[in-house]
Amino acid sequence: MVQFEKFVLDNGLRVIVHQDKSTPLAVMNILYDVGARDEDPSQTGFAHLFEHLMFGGSVNIPDYDEPLQMAGGENNAYTTNDLTNYYISLPSENLETAFWLESDRMLSLAFDDKSLEVQRKVVCEEFKEHYIDKPYGDAWFKMRELAYKNHPYKWMTIGKELSHIENAQLIDVKNFFFKHYRPNKAVMVVAGNVETDEVKALAEKWFGNIEAGEAKGRNLPLEEVQKEARQEEARSDVPLDAFYKSWHIEGRLSDQYHPMDLLTDILGGGESSRLYDRLVKKLQLFVNIQCYHFGSIDPGLVCIEGKLVKGVDMKAAEAAIEEILNDIKTTPIATTELEKVKNKTESMLAFEDMSVLNRATSLAFYELLGDANMMNTELQKYADVTVEDLHKTANEIFTNENSSTLYYFSKS
Repeated sequence: MVQFEKFVLDNGLRVIVHQDKSTPLAVMNILYDVGARDEDPSQTGFAHLFEHLMFGGSVNIPDYDEPLQMAGGENNAYTTNDLTNYYISLPSENLETAFWLESDRMLSLAFDDKSLEVQRKVVCEEFKEHYIDKPYGDAWFKMRELAYKNHPYKWMTIGKELSHIENAQLIDVKNFFFKHYRPNKAVMVVAGNVETDEVKALAEKWFGNIEAGEAKGRNLPLEEVQKEARQEEARSDVPLDAFYKSWHIEGRLSDQYHPMDLLTDILGGGESSRLYDRLVKKLQLFVNIQCYHFGSIDPGLVCIEGKLVKGVDMKAAEAAIEEILNDIKTTPIATTELEKVKNKTESMLAFEDMSVLNRATSLAFYELLGDANMMNTELQKYADVTVEDLHKTANEIFTNENSSTLYYFSKS
């Protein structure tokens, strides 16, 4: 059971305090309720660009990293289609340094053409390195465009195309910041060797006077129910043919989430999973294969992805996957197999909770979902999943009309 206290500043900033006296460290995690799904379709990649810009200096602090390093701290950040998360770890006696740094970033970045140009180049190089020049790097660009017709999940966090970042103007960047990086659109978790009263005082001192932004709420285009199978072929200079197949799933807060999450483990979570055991080890059709999902807040995708053994026919490989999916839809999963993946999930969650930084990140995420205390009920939701739930969920998801398939062929 993770204990925490919560309070809300007048400007809407939600603050969660999780005390852990076993560590000499303090952690500050600030989660902003903005991701790639909040971007203009003609200006994508902005949320990820901001992950970089937020380290380029704020209105009163030209260099973010140097004072943090002098205080013995470390920091990092990440962006998804749903959110942007920043975190600091430092000795607890230097906690106020974290408040100083993060409050100034939230107050306002130091917007200038030089900072934008520097970070634009960094992001453009990242785009080229990981998504243009890298083998299979464009696969998920193609898959998202194939699977989504309306929802902004149809573009990657890095952006829909390189030109959107190349053409980003300072005024566009400013507008995006003051719309999304506001106290009422953020969750701050302070964890570790801290006192709640001290955190309250520091939160008021450093964040209390920052103006709230416009009211929360988003009106994203809904994805219509897919009613027929979609397929696309791609050819590229890659070493092996690859197979990608995705199906639409319900959102993170749906009753389908936990059974679906366990299903992905049964199907493709490691070398003892059904797909790997049969198609890699026994039939030797694939070099590797996995089944995964993105944990999207809005309705997302579950995917089976694998690289084929050279010379294996694509249709034969697909038929072998379909056979395994048909089996999981028609034959009830053994209780022992279900218990195995439940135990694996329990161990994984317990391992994650060992780190005070992970606990802080999780509390912020669950608060974004609606209630930080969901962190304490998550394990029970997995424990409650039955064989019948898995059977029902498999039959809901793995239908032909709900699928999008990308056949990715090697030119060689």
